[in-house]
Amino acid sequence: MWITELYFLLPLTFVAAMLSALVGGGGLVLIPGMLTLFPAAAPATLFATEKCASVAGMATAATQYARRIKLPWGLLLMMAATAFCGAHLGARAIAALPNAWIKPFVVFLLFVMLIYTWFRPDFGKQDANIPVTRRDKVRGVLIGTVIGFYEGFFGPGAGSFLIFLFVRVFHFDFMRATACAKVVNMATNLGALAFFIPAGFVNFQLAIPMAVAMIAGSFVGSHLAMKGGNHWLRRLFLVLVISLLGKLILDLTRH
Repeated sequence: MWITELYFLLPLTFVAAMLSALVGGGGLVLIPGMLTLFPAAAPATLFATEKCASVAGMATAATQYARRIKLPWGLLLMMAATAFCGAHLGARAIAALPNAWIKPFVVFLLFVMLIYTWFRPDFGKQDANIPVTRRDKVRGVLIGTVIGFYEGFFGPGAGSFLIFLFVRVFHFDFMRATACAKVVNMATNLGALAFFIPAGFVNFQLAIPMAVAMIAGSFVGSHLAMKGGNHWLRRLFLVLVISLLGKLILDLTRH
């Protein structure tokens, strides 16, 4: 057991879970920290362990949001099912497909998302309260499948993409979009774990204490989000997208 490393890992996990419960992006903090604390560990093991712990955090955040916000469960369950399948396929594809091409494409999408949100001050501030239609469900299935595959295959920014799409496609406000994203994100993590756990990638000695820290951080983060409101969440979302863009661009310049 890595007692010394846990003293650093658990507070970091708490902060990452709090950020994920707010606007997503906890992996942006946690994965680099895990790679630093456990340099000898296989990256796939660390990614799988982080996803295992994240399920507890996502479930906590989703439960807290669902108590205060009316969620479109019919739409979400369809999206979650397809996201689960997509993430499972994405995790399997890691070993078979090169992912070098995907970073420039993700940078482009994040840049478009940033510009769109930045220059539309009212974006995500009010919920249109439009009933979910059959067309919305079809769109939801497509979004769930694509984002699920991306989460299982590559990962960074999946939560941000989900929040943006819930606002843009379904006209939710940031609060409701964030809550919905947690449900779908939990399904993507479970889908990836359906491959990672049987393959032996998850380190449960780390995952279990991390899950406890995830639950605590997600509880605090979801309550901060509901207290801060849509205007505050929009600002945090922009900060997260800018940070993620910076990290991916820096990664590209190093290769």
